Amino acid sequence: MPVLVHDLLARTAEITPSNPAIRHKEASLTFSELSVSVSKQAHALSAVGLLRQQRVAVYLPKQVETVVSYLAVSQAAGVFVPVNPVLKAEQVAYILQDCNVRVLITSQSRLNGLMGVLAACTDLHTVIVTDSTEELPAIAGVRVLSWAGLSRLEPSAAKPANPVIIDTDMAAILYTSGSTGKPKGVVLSHRNIVTGAKSVAQYLEIVPEDRILAVLPFSFDYGLNQLTTALLKGACCVLMDYLLPKDVVNALTRYRITGLAAVPPLWAQLAQLQWPASIDEHLRYMTNSGGKMPKATLERIRDNAPSARFFLMYGLTEAFRSTYLPPDQIDLRPDSMGKAIPNAEIVVVREDGTPCAPHEPGELVHRGSLVALGYWNDPEKTAERFRPAPGRAHELPIPEIAVWSGDTVTMDEEGYLYFVGRKDDMIKTSGYRVSPTEVEEVIYSTGLVSEAAVVGVPHPILGQAIVAVISTSQAETPTDNLIEVCRQRLPNFMVPASIQLLHSLPRNPNGKIDRKQLAAQFARLYEEGAHE
Repeated sequence: MPVLVHDLLARTAEITPSNPAIRHKEASLTFSELSVSVSKQAHALSAVGLLRQQRVAVYLPKQVETVVSYLAVSQAAGVFVPVNPVLKAEQVAYILQDCNVRVLITSQSRLNGLMGVLAACTDLHTVIVTDSTEELPAIAGVRVLSWAGLSRLEPSAAKPANPVIIDTDMAAILYTSGSTGKPKGVVLSHRNIVTGAKSVAQYLEIVPEDRILAVLPFSFDYGLNQLTTALLKGACCVLMDYLLPKDVVNALTRYRITGLAAVPPLWAQLAQLQWPASIDEHLRYMTNSGGKMPKATLERIRDNAPSARFFLMYGLTEAFRSTYLPPDQIDLRPDSMGKAIPNAEIVVVREDGTPCAPHEPGELVHRGSLVALGYWNDPEKTAERFRPAPGRAHELPIPEIAVWSGDTVTMDEEGYLYFVGRKDDMIKTSGYRVSPTEVEEVIYSTGLVSEAAVVGVPHPILGQAIVAVISTSQAETPTDNLIEVCRQRLPNFMVPASIQLLHSLPRNPNGKIDRKQLAAQFARLYEEGAHE
């Protein structure tokens, strides 16, 4: 069985070499063809000086080169860093600097957009451009190669073509927003990713005949898993970056998709469309994670494909996926997150680590081989979230580390879990976690406000909408200017949906801005019929 990320491909290429592995628009590669491309690129990455466990950022939409890059980096003993293609130059530069990226793989247009920030990325020594149609730009101290030029390189004879790595080595770093400040890099081992693929493939019962539509970003662990489960089981992964929800429905029909994973905002959009009846002939399963699925949306989706099984899931990047609700339980307990996925244990504990009684709210703690290695270069935040597992024997000299999620849940007598809320101020919108502080920093940088607080409020489509509440000494309300600056400097999902002006922001007894009061004050902003 595979133990390393690139083994997912190598093993399947031996068993079913001629089966389709990935498809993107009109391009398609079999498992054998994909394996050959990956091996060639892995040797070329070694030739450009990539060393064991060094980071390679991949800043691309979902396409053939993206998949080849992840697997080639893994085979070359590097660490791949998927960068969400919707991020702007400032956020990309932060990631490149934070985890000391040595090689960047991107497109010509995306590289053009990064030219103003790459000088600050001092660890970067090579940029690989996948679609070069013009003269490659010159970047001081950086080697710039085309994708075709990279594949012609040969590794040094002095360096091993396949460096030794084991399953506990780093495989990837996924960046996710924290409750304060900049995003945190969640470090995943080969064991984390491979175990996640095996676990999800088990309960979804994925088989080689499946065709999985990958519409979520690979920078999400949930999105990346669409690829890894397909590689593990010899299924075909269809890569797609959609513009309109209708494009997803058309793809379901065109490629006769059997498996679809999405987040609540996309499901809400898909529920408003008319699905061809033929989709129900081949769509075998659907999954949701990234937020609670509204009952009305779930009912409409299930009506569109009544033969498909729907799985409600809960997960966090720090432990990949934690729970799932079997389809036969949806009508019995539609508000439940389900039970632990295979090879994981989920416990609900009080602040002192003792187990909660049935229906008693407590913190969800996840233990097992899916628990990540921690946050890149951040021992303080790692110590907050990655702590000794509760209930383990004190006699063990080295304690087992679990993920303390920060989410408050309850568990019933049968072991089914129910989400209550979060301990911190994180905003969950469109399936993304957004740090209020990161948005506030951009607003403060304009000099147009005296105070600012960003909160999440309920939204029927997004899950939560981002609302910025400000006070200002300006004679005119700077709403339009603030929104424009946010659009220039932040990805779309982080731009406030609304800016509200108050004479002064409320304070709690500690003198801090009372975010909970603000969230309650504007909670009905996006209710049907409410004035926006």
